Amino acid sequence: MSQSTKDQVAGAIHQAKGAVKEQVGHALNNPNLEAEGQTEKLAGKVQKKVGEIEKVLGK
Repeated sequence: MSQSTKDQVAGAIHQAKGAVKEQVGHALNNPNLEAEGQTEKLAGKVQKKVGEIEKVLGK
């Protein structure tokens, strides 16, 4: 598996985990957990996009 594919998969996993944390934090009225989820979701989006760019560039 190429590094770009690994980045895309890892990014998607982080997005999913972040979305779950965000929803749980919202449901439990825990702003810290909700913010942590938003941060992880954003980091996942960035990592996934890096993988997509690497794939286009052939790295």
